[in-house]
Amino acid sequence: MPSTISIAPRATLGMVAQQAGVSPSTVSRILNGTAQVSDEKKALVQAVIKELGFRPDPAARSLAGGRTMSIGVLTQFIDSPYYGEALRGIEDELNKAHYSPLFVSGHWNEAEEKKRIQLLLDRKVDGIIVLTGKLSDDTLIELSKSISVVVTGRQLSCKNLFSIDFDNAEGAAQAVNYLSQLGHHKVVFLSGPLDHPDAKQRLQGYKKEIKRLKMFNDKSLIVESDFLESGGFKAVNSLVANKTEFSAIIAANDQMAYGARLALHKAGLNVPDDVSLIGFDDLPHSAFTLPPLTTVRQSVYEIGVSAAKAMFDLINKKSPLSQVVEAELIIRESTSACKISR
Repeated sequence: MPSTISIAPRATLGMVAQQAGVSPSTVSRILNGTAQVSDEKKALVQAVIKELGFRPDPAARSLAGGRTMSIGVLTQFIDSPYYGEALRGIEDELNKAHYSPLFVSGHWNEAEEKKRIQLLLDRKVDGIIVLTGKLSDDTLIELSKSISVVVTGRQLSCKNLFSIDFDNAEGAAQAVNYLSQLGHHKVVFLSGPLDHPDAKQRLQGYKKEIKRLKMFNDKSLIVESDFLESGGFKAVNSLVANKTEFSAIIAANDQMAYGARLALHKAGLNVPDDVSLIGFDDLPHSAFTLPPLTTVRQSVYEIGVSAAKAMFDLINKKSPLSQVVEAELIIRESTSACKISR
């Protein structure tokens, strides 16, 4: 016989309140993150919610609180490994408060981003998280006059807007310094598109540290690319074809490092025996490449979590704690002491 699905009666907010010994309004405030109650009482209510399998009714909550229980998220490419990690962090954190994300992509096009923002506003989302993007600071500030905004990769400060930045320049400087310690003097930098703030900052960090350490400094060692695997592949093919001498490569993101690794392999060059390779971002796959990739870590997932938490603070009229995500060099097996200068 085919199995049947047994659907139990839906638990109500009143049932939770009665069993926990609190008022329905207290349960509601705990769900919204605005309750001024003890940790013990909060834990008790959450335990009852779990026991009864209570699920808030989004429509009812929207009518009661004037909220849609949804947050708009403007990413750039929905299928990007980098942005995918941030989206996962945002979604996980929103789920805890029974909020739903609405994801849209801007494709690094300012006009497209503005269209997507308007779509989110039309959907009456309670706030908008912007993952970097090309919208101007003035546009974001103007947007924050009508809705709560959290933006990553910027340093902005105004009412109803919160920014989360990453120390890109310091991350690039750490990578250069580490390669210098290994004896490398001719270090290639594969940059992202220079109209991208992260790309600019990472290139600035590379240049500044190269100059500080008095390493070989030549424009031929800097190649502007596109943050994609194919871009890293093409960039290294160009370097090899031009017979550019180098012993190490810093890619401005892990995806370009993956492409660079393949190009080196096809050119008969071994990583790290012939060329040391460093990426940026520490995407989940980077620990499982061959060889495992040395990279500058910024926890993209945690940035997503932090963005969601900051959004909850803003919509609940609280001030999020300002933060700059620090860089950390994760040393794996794609780097080694310099043997032969190329």
